[in-house]
Amino acid sequence: MRVAAIYDIHANLPALEAVLEDIRRAKVDRMIVGGDVLPGPMPRETLAELLDLDIPVHCIYGNGEVAVLEQMAGKEPSAVPEAYQPIIRWTAEQLDSGHQQLLQSWPKTLRVEIPGIGGVLFCHATPRNENECFTRLTPEARLLPIFDDLRVSLVVCGHTHMPFDRMIGGTRVVNAGSVGMPFGEPGADWLLLGPDIQLRHTSYDLSKAAERIRRTRYPQAQDFADRNVLQPPSENEMLALFARAELK
Repeated sequence: MRVAAIYDIHANLPALEAVLEDIRRAKVDRMIVGGDVLPGPMPRETLAELLDLDIPVHCIYGNGEVAVLEQMAGKEPSAVPEAYQPIIRWTAEQLDSGHQQLLQSWPKTLRVEIPGIGGVLFCHATPRNENECFTRLTPEARLLPIFDDLRVSLVVCGHTHMPFDRMIGGTRVVNAGSVGMPFGEPGADWLLLGPDIQLRHTSYDLSKAAERIRRTRYPQAQDFADRNVLQPPSENEMLALFARAELK
């Protein structure tokens, strides 16, 4: 069995379309969507694309879905900085009750047995919390209480938009990176599992994607096109930023 893991799409439909082409060529048997499908510039279209796939798809929620659902319920998303609240409000306005029920049905984590790898736990940030930040540089001692007694061969996560592959105690932890908002090289990052573990990078037409995003009514469409598609922040820049917010 081959499993594709795609994380942090952030409603970047052109990036998702490109990754799905690669996934079809890889002839996967199942796809895991690891949260933060939303928010982003094309929320309805992105959800429709995922629902229309001809391979089994299983989704878990991320902090993005939590914030959008809070907004749809009439609550101010408490974990969202003020600067990002307009995009949460806009995204919630694009969705209906059917979308709300769909997002509410997604679990926090998912366990899958993959031949050649063993038991795999999929989570968004960490198995206990969809908001916690850690990177390839976070000291192992801070992470051992979270990852060292899970009794799985592999944990797959996302959230920080930078791929990595590291050991935490006896547990292998792989970050699948981000499809729609990568930090580092422009394009789209994802993960192919079974029978081995492959970090994948998909290139696509960034200029056309940026133009499609600029034509949306997304509140930060120009910035998303420029800073998340055409010229994402560097890995070093984001590692320094996350160092101030990571697990202590």
